[in-house]
Amino acid sequence: MTADTIAAPRSARNKGSNWEKWGWLYMRVSGVLLIILIFGHLISNLIIPEGGVHAINFAFVAGKLASPFWQIWDVLMLWLAFIHGANGMRTIVNDYVQRKSLRTALVAAIWIAAGLLIILGTLVVFTFDACLGVTQDSVLWDACQAA
Repeated sequence: MTADTIAAPRSARNKGSNWEKWGWLYMRVSGVLLIILIFGHLISNLIIPEGGVHAINFAFVAGKLASPFWQIWDVLMLWLAFIHGANGMRTIVNDYVQRKSLRTALVAAIWIAAGLLIILGTLVVFTFDACLGVTQDSVLWDACQAA
């Protein structure tokens, strides 16, 4: 091996944005926020309600999704989790896939899938209507008529 075949060391000074640094930082911050959001979600759904897990039904979920506080909470959890997971998958693909074209295709597929699921999940949270399709035979009829 000669000096001609050894790659020059990287410059300590990086011109432009350092995406890997920001991805690393995002993983740490979003991980801490997700722990708080997930445990808050579990406590509010499983411990606080009378009856625990047996209290969770359609009406319980509809009541939570009617509140702007819980809509924001759930959407924040959704966005952070999908971006966190997609960034982790991107890191794995970058570490183990050798061919640049395949790596680019896989990373693109990861971000497209994450983006579509984020859009669909956000639409579900903000457009959820518990009274859609409720008939007079339904248990929710009186509640929907009052609203």
